[in-house]
Amino acid sequence: MRLCTAAAVVLLALTGCTTGPSLEDRGEVTAPPGDSRHLTIGSAGFTESDLLAQMYAQLLNQAGYRTSLITVANRELYEPALESGQIDVVPEYAATFADWLNAKTNGPDAPPVGSPDLASTMKALRGLATPRGLTVLDPGRAVDQNAFAVTAAYARQHHLRTLSDLGASGLKVRLAAGDECVQRPYCEPGLKKVYGIDITGIDPKGVGTTQAKRAVQSGQDQMVLTTTTDATLDQFGLVLLADDRHLQNADYIVPVVNRARAGSERVTKALGRLNEVLTTADLAAMNQQVDSWRRLAQDVARTYLQDKGLLK
Repeated sequence: MRLCTAAAVVLLALTGCTTGPSLEDRGEVTAPPGDSRHLTIGSAGFTESDLLAQMYAQLLNQAGYRTSLITVANRELYEPALESGQIDVVPEYAATFADWLNAKTNGPDAPPVGSPDLASTMKALRGLATPRGLTVLDPGRAVDQNAFAVTAAYARQHHLRTLSDLGASGLKVRLAAGDECVQRPYCEPGLKKVYGIDITGIDPKGVGTTQAKRAVQSGQDQMVLTTTTDATLDQFGLVLLADDRHLQNADYIVPVVNRARAGSERVTKALGRLNEVLTTADLAAMNQQVDSWRRLAQDVARTYLQDKGLLK
């Protein structure tokens, strides 16, 4: 397996990419699904994306493909490279990618197409991806959504298990999050509208950052915006409150492939094996091994696949 890490080389290569089918050809898919022997797997450069890319590569290697891994942290760069075939496979998040493609296709003011409903989100995503020469494979069980955490002591004291419980409690809540939370419909506005939570202010410390978690741990803030695969909550004495009214979008993990190079049934079958086993909790545990235990993503991915019987 060859790993490409030189950022300058990556950026120079990708800025020369074409961007898939021409506008007049979009909407028509005429080429048969391709089956290139050498596939390039893209990662967005954060731990979870690295782990998923490593698992994809190892499963494809076992299926007889030669693979290379490349890291491109900017979706504005790696998505056109995926369309052009310089990248063949990437792990993506269904609702987020659907909304990104929708804005790219229909303009930044286009109404969102991602939603908490997985079926409608996937339908919209595939409708946007197909004209660009992309195939979105089936999602599994693993999902990485926005999530909200409080201290375990605070949850016990106020009998909180869900965000509905917090809304019904009438407690005033200062939320540690990114400053964009004030406007995002799935953050402060959604917490108020859907759950009736009394958000008194946003402490702009970022999404799931150590600083944000420490603010909640110390009592400076009452709740932190993080993600469902955050592996460090225990270290700060934090617990997630369940999104019981499904405010968050269906950001299930989906492989997205270049149809002309990696659209074959063999690729689909190889990557689909992960859907049978991978859960949100599994991803959180693997993230922890990399972020907290300093293990290599490649090794963590291999051990997981072997433990699940997916890798010899």
